[in-house]
Amino acid sequence: MMFDDWQAFIAMGGHGLYVWMAYSAAVALLIANLSGLRAERRRIRRQLHDQLRSRAEEGSDASQAP
Repeated sequence: MMFDDWQAFIAMGGHGLYVWMAYSAAVALLIANLSGLRAERRRIRRQLHDQLRSRAEEGSDASQAP
């Protein structure tokens, strides 16, 4: 579908409001999903790091015991 100018493209034949709201909602959901995944990844990496550190401390404590 061809449009004469940018204003006609934005208006989408009178359906522009719904079209652009749908695109905005989709983009917002994608951003929310990606940021949630990123936060979950950071949380898991922090948890694994803490576990490794506690295991290392347990190992050093056992080697120091008489």
